[in-house]
Amino acid sequence: MKTCSLLWRTGALALVLAVPAAAQTPAPAQAPAAQAPAQAPDTVVARVNGTPVTAGDLAVAADDPALSLPGVSDDQKKSLLVDYMVDLKLGAQAAEKAKIGESPDFTRKLAYFRDKLLLDEYLEREGKKAVTPEAARALYDETVKAMKPEEEVHARHILVESEAEAKKIAARIKGGEDFAKVAAETSKDPGSKAEGGDLGWFTKERMVAPFAEAAFKLDAGKVSDPIKTQFGWHVIKVEEKRTKPVPGFDEMKEQIDAYLTRKTQQDIITKLREQAKIEKADAAPKAQEPKNPESKKP
Repeated sequence: MKTCSLLWRTGALALVLAVPAAAQTPAPAQAPAAQAPAQAPDTVVARVNGTPVTAGDLAVAADDPALSLPGVSDDQKKSLLVDYMVDLKLGAQAAEKAKIGESPDFTRKLAYFRDKLLLDEYLEREGKKAVTPEAARALYDETVKAMKPEEEVHARHILVESEAEAKKIAARIKGGEDFAKVAAETSKDPGSKAEGGDLGWFTKERMVAPFAEAAFKLDAGKVSDPIKTQFGWHVIKVEEKRTKPVPGFDEMKEQIDAYLTRKTQQDIITKLREQAKIEKADAAPKAQEPKNPESKKP
């Protein structure tokens, strides 16, 4: 909202933007300080013309992505959030006196943001319910079962501009020179040159067709003849081949949880639409069915 943006630029939180990153990070303490116990949500941390600001208010503000304060200590963040909430209350009180809240436009905006917040909270709550250990494990087992064995290659390459260059390089390597050393000297690929041309493990579809075809035909330890792609001329060495390992449950857990959450939320919206009576004022009218002339006959 515009008001919050203004407070961000001119209020207490703007101080953080003016402080260098190094200054925002507190110096390491000689011994870890004991953390203060969390305050009850209704604990009053400030008053603004008699209106209380509570620890619960600070918690809500702290969850606002627009008020993220990376690199700021907890004590600093609390102080800045208190000052921000003071500015917010002062601004809101001034707006109330100016009767901003009585305008039809404001009423519509308030209704919109209330609906949006209600929907966000509802979907978040229902999404969390869907992420159970049993559901996550079942989805993992189903996904793994559908996976087909896939071959992977670990290869290096040297990229040059002409076929003549590529032939000379291939001859040097097949004559006994170290591939990684020659790659570091001659390759035009900035992404792999410093690594001796190492491309790591990859599946066939990850590479352009001519390169992939050549790499997957080579046996481990072999070096290719020059291969042309849209990037130039390549000399390839295959280091190893393997069947791509199935990722473990822990490795996929974050993706699984995200999928379960999104799927549940999408299903909720779909079901709500199916159960609702929705009428759109600008919807095109349905075409009328032609009358049956036979119906006039006795």
